[in-house]
This record gives sequence, C-alpha cells and structure tokens, in this order.
Amino acid sequence: MTDRKTGLYALDLTSAVWRKSSASGAENDCVEIAELPGGGRAVRDSKNPGREPLRFTASEWAAFRTGVMAGEL
Repeated sequence: MTDRKTGLYALDLTSAVWRKSSASGAENDCVEIAELPGGGRAVRDSKNPGREPLRFTASEWAAFRTGVMAGEL
C-alpha cells in the first residue's frame, strides 16, 4: 500500500481534470475531485487550488465514501 500511495503523490496533476463534487455546498465551499490511475482520487479545495491535494488509493476512496454516505464523517 505504501508504494501505491507514494506513487499517487509522485503523479504530476498539472493536466488533471478536476470536477466539483456533487456533495459541495451552494455556499461556494467546493471540493473538487480528479480521477487518478488505478481508481484513485485526488481531492482539493477549489478556493485554494495551489495547495497540495489529498490523494486516495481506490480502496481508501471507497472507504471514505462509505463513511460519508453512512454519516460517519
């Protein structure tokens, strides 16, 4: 897992295609998501796109989504 995670952070995201999360609020508190190889995701704050985004492996992203949808986060 560590190698996959390191690989995600080694990716150059300058040409990543970012989309606004459907869960973002109407108050411009926007979270943007980009798809990464192998089913991973990168997540950033649209108000601060220059800040390093968080990166999730496919399994981490699935667990995160499950937790959010269950109201755990």
